[in-house]
Amino acid sequence: MTDTSPLAGKTAVITGSNSGIGLGVAHSFARAGLNVVLNSYTDRDEDHALAEKLSGDYGVKVRYIGADLSKGEEARRLIEDAGTCDILVNNAGIQHVAGIDEFPADKWDAIIAINMTSAFHTTAVALPMMRKAGWGRVINIASAHGLTASPYKSAYVTAKHGVVGMTKVVALETAQEPITANAICPGYVLTPLVDSQIPDTMKKYGMDRETAIKEVLLDRQPSKEFATTDQLGGTALFLCSDHAAQITGTTISVDGGWTAL
Repeated sequence: MTDTSPLAGKTAVITGSNSGIGLGVAHSFARAGLNVVLNSYTDRDEDHALAEKLSGDYGVKVRYIGADLSKGEEARRLIEDAGTCDILVNNAGIQHVAGIDEFPADKWDAIIAINMTSAFHTTAVALPMMRKAGWGRVINIASAHGLTASPYKSAYVTAKHGVVGMTKVVALETAQEPITANAICPGYVLTPLVDSQIPDTMKKYGMDRETAIKEVLLDRQPSKEFATTDQLGGTALFLCSDHAAQITGTTISVDGGWTAL
């Protein structure tokens, strides 16, 4: 069952959404009556089955469109194939950790392409659709690393800072239209990928689960609690509401106080 919502019937395209934060946003949107386009770089039966399940659970239209967002033409095709895009959530991202002098050039290129440049391509195609419809929302999932930095994450930090900057530009270019652009900056979020890393962290440091989470994984997150994908989905949904119509060109941190330090 979906909630009654003024957003019902609008279409959201969410990149990198067959798991983690993107899937959390998809659930929140579908629950509110939005039609959803899921995406990742794969094109498996289970990807399409996931779309069918969300559609059945919430009574909305959900499609899966595979696209390799490291390639600009495929990022643009994703939006074109969606056919309509009232809400664009640029969420796709990858990570690699290494010192700058040891950082593989191909990893740098891939992170910049997927985490940052893909958002340029999808936004460039989506904005004309939003203008034609007379309404739109661009939501970029950046990171606390879009506002601060950590060692050994040069490509990721660069990409996320770039996403925050581009968000501001899109907001200024649409400031007198019923279109907003904002970036959500999560800290550490409890996704299946993060959860799978906890046992190895426990083993490496000889700690129990709770200690490993608070003292290692959440060392920089003052709340000592993970954000959840549902919280990220709720934040994105708020940015789509009429209450957020004058919120544009800014960042919303969901990081347990990380960037307050």
